[in-house]
Amino acid sequence: MMHDNAISLLENRTILYAEDEAGIRENVVQILEIFFKKVYVANDGESALLLYEENFPDILMVDICMPNKDGLEVISHIRKKNSKIPIIVLSAHRDGAHLWRAVEQKISKYLTKPFNKTEIMEALSICALELVDGILHVKLNENVDYDISQKSLISNGDKMPLSSQESRLLEYFISCRGQILSFEAIEDRLWGYESPGKEAIKALVKALRKKTGKEVIKNHYGIGYYLA
Repeated sequence: MMHDNAISLLENRTILYAEDEAGIRENVVQILEIFFKKVYVANDGESALLLYEENFPDILMVDICMPNKDGLEVISHIRKKNSKIPIIVLSAHRDGAHLWRAVEQKISKYLTKPFNKTEIMEALSICALELVDGILHVKLNENVDYDISQKSLISNGDKMPLSSQESRLLEYFISCRGQILSFEAIEDRLWGYESPGKEAIKALVKALRKKTGKEVIKNHYGIGYYLA
């Protein structure tokens, strides 16, 4: 599904989640920790602003009704500094007034309580696509694009499907573009506790390079690889 494909791009991203109700907060944090590198958690508006200033997360998920500044105040303050950060608004209110105030802040998704895991994942997928300019194609170089939804490369109009491991590796590179990924980091992300060794990683990278072109994925001798 498109949502599954898009949400995989959040693996190296961070989110700030602000919610004053402890029970809801605990359940949602467990879901967010599945998809994000780091989840920053606040229980009121002031602590949310402080965490934002200290960590500059990639995505915001904010409840409207919170003590010490409500969620819309928090969003308004952050919007003055960052006009592009994807924002998910949570609310127990179904009335148009709250929704309209949220829409004015250019939010990505408005979720009405109670919501479920599927709804959260759909909202996160929307945010993930906004982080890659809201499109399903990621440009790798002048000649090659990656189609997130189809798990395939597009070169000169031709589609080249990727294997499951190839697409997972490429999406990991995309989420950390320009950052050197060590053999250990790649091994942990793709295989977890099952250690295939460096040779398996090299073979996978070699297979992917045959499709992307060598100039897309660069080698850092003895350490790992990075996406140019």
